[in-house]
Amino acid sequence: MTGLVESLTTLGYGFASALVPVVNAEAYAVLAGHRTGHAVIVIVLLAFGQTAGKVVLFEAARHGTGRLTHRLKRPRAQARAARWAEPVRRWLSRRRTGLPTVFVSAAVGLPPLALVSLAAGAADLRASEFALTCLAGRLLRFAALVLPAALL
Repeated sequence: MTGLVESLTTLGYGFASALVPVVNAEAYAVLAGHRTGHAVIVIVLLAFGQTAGKVVLFEAARHGTGRLTHRLKRPRAQARAARWAEPVRRWLSRRRTGLPTVFVSAAVGLPPLALVSLAAGAADLRASEFALTCLAGRLLRFAALVLPAALL
């Protein structure tokens, strides 16, 4: 029963960390992987939890596209938002540039994955491709953090 509770906690922590910036999945990964001795399980569950949370952001942006710019009252703010939104949307809507951007963001953290998730959702990137690419990047990131700590 304890293993199930720890697994659900790890999955939930990954999901929460995807939505709440102050919840740090990387620190949790290192501590849990070292403490529990189940590094692979920690890596996989955190990656799945984080990916699920980022898909929530992705879908929120997909269904809310265009609403933010309409709420901006000042013409300068609208022009600035439009100036950045279109090139980013084009960049992320193409598979050859969008998917590598999502992967690098998920694996390295730059650009921030939360922002990339929102922009990719607004850019109409395929949800399944986004989720699989994000999961692959997160698995790589958590493995790079947890495995050295677990081997010590």
